[in-house]
Amino acid sequence: MLKGLWTAATGMAAMQLHIDVTANNLANVNTTSFKKSRSEFQDLMYQTLRLPGATTAAGNQLPTGIQVGMGAKPAGVHKVFSQGDYNQTDNEFDLAIEGKGFFKVDRKSVV
Repeated sequence: MLKGLWTAATGMAAMQLHIDVTANNLANVNTTSFKKSRSEFQDLMYQTLRLPGATTAAGNQLPTGIQVGMGAKPAGVHKVFSQGDYNQTDNEFDLAIEGKGFFKVDRKSVV
């Protein structure tokens, strides 16, 4: 019973992180130059209860084994650097990058 509760608790913690990342993406959807994030997860270890090909009490051979997962954990939160939409402005100093790339700021000549 405790194994099942532990597995459920790790799943709830992983889902909470996923909901937090999604809520942050939604809250900033109209923010200029915001890059959305994506949460990724990993399985925890599996416990093998029966091996494939094991013999049952009746003498039959099981074609598949039984493995029980021990839960999930967050593997990380990554930024998605895909191209966003262009917004037409009338400011001559506004710039945009088409395709992959970043702006490089040189602060050597600060007055």
